[in-house]
Amino acid sequence: MNREHLGITGYDSFHFVVEHIDRSRDFYEKKFDFKEVARAGSELTTRSGQESVVFGAGDVRVCISTPIRQDCKASRYLKRHPAGVMSLGFRVKNLDDTIAFLEKRGGTFLADPVEIKEGGGTYRSVEIATPLGDVAFRFVEKNNFPQFAPGFVDTGEGNASRPANRYGITSIDHITSNGLTMQPIIAWYRDVLGFEPFWEISFHTNDIAAGRASGSGLRSIVMWDPESGVKFATNEPLRPFFRDSQITKFVEDNGGNGVQHIAFAVTNILRSVEELSERGVEFLSSPPQYYRDLPDRLAKLGITNVREELRELERLQILVDGANDRYMLQIFMREASVLYDEQRAGPFFYEIIQRAGDPGFGYGNFRALFESIERAQKSESERPA
Repeated sequence: MNREHLGITGYDSFHFVVEHIDRSRDFYEKKFDFKEVARAGSELTTRSGQESVVFGAGDVRVCISTPIRQDCKASRYLKRHPAGVMSLGFRVKNLDDTIAFLEKRGGTFLADPVEIKEGGGTYRSVEIATPLGDVAFRFVEKNNFPQFAPGFVDTGEGNASRPANRYGITSIDHITSNGLTMQPIIAWYRDVLGFEPFWEISFHTNDIAAGRASGSGLRSIVMWDPESGVKFATNEPLRPFFRDSQITKFVEDNGGNGVQHIAFAVTNILRSVEELSERGVEFLSSPPQYYRDLPDRLAKLGITNVREELRELERLQILVDGANDRYMLQIFMREASVLYDEQRAGPFFYEIIQRAGDPGFGYGNFRALFESIERAQKSESERPA
């Protein structure tokens, strides 16, 4: 029996709203080696009331928008949130089938479908509301459509290309969101999008330092679409110290639920992190004990084939996890508000990940990330005003 599914084939793009588009250009082009591939044409810019530029690396596309009028979508978003992800786009095989699937399951459509024919091609899309606050999901069907989206014009290498990236960024591995309670989000992924459970953990700093007067914890569930491999992780805080959790802090800083980070897949994480660090990209550090324990932990996990030198992983603060000779390597950037020392830059950050056969998310790495973020937030709170 064939399983009914949403019909998505992968990620199309994500739409990020900022107050300083020149700073974003500097970040993506000079630090991350993304190439400008498209931008909103003059007619679309005037009509939408926002300036938009699209940057690309491999299959990744990020559309950066900033308001030029107070009545535009970007301005409305920034009145309620700091800089952050406003929408996520997904390619679908057949938009009619996707719409029928969503209607049957109670999806909330934000407007009628869009259909544009241009240059011998067709662009069709529709947006739905989500439990992630003001984050919308857009489903896109393209048939020989030449532009990134209607009203955009190609620039630089052009949107149809797969811009080479000096750090080996090829695609989006997964997307992670935070909320104070995850069950409405997980139920929506399951009941509306038809996603299935993939991975789950629960962790609290009390697990490693019981009896403390403070601490924080989280529960995380990953849902996925088996047809496309698209994965979404969702985090919620745990008691005790629910309101001290880094997840609670994200929700407060973000003005509600939202996308916490996006993971970029790379081909050589050692080279990527080395060169990104040289470009001024700041990553979270890990406790020294993590690397002292690493050989024994890898042995217990049955991982004997790590090609990378462990001392190099420690030098670059890269994390390792997996099982049975399948492993993955990952590292997390500092959140934007810390990078720019500006609250309005938002709590969003990027992850860099390289997989060597392991499809999971790394429980041991999750703990190390948790401790690192908590330590960074403590240092930030103690910074002189």
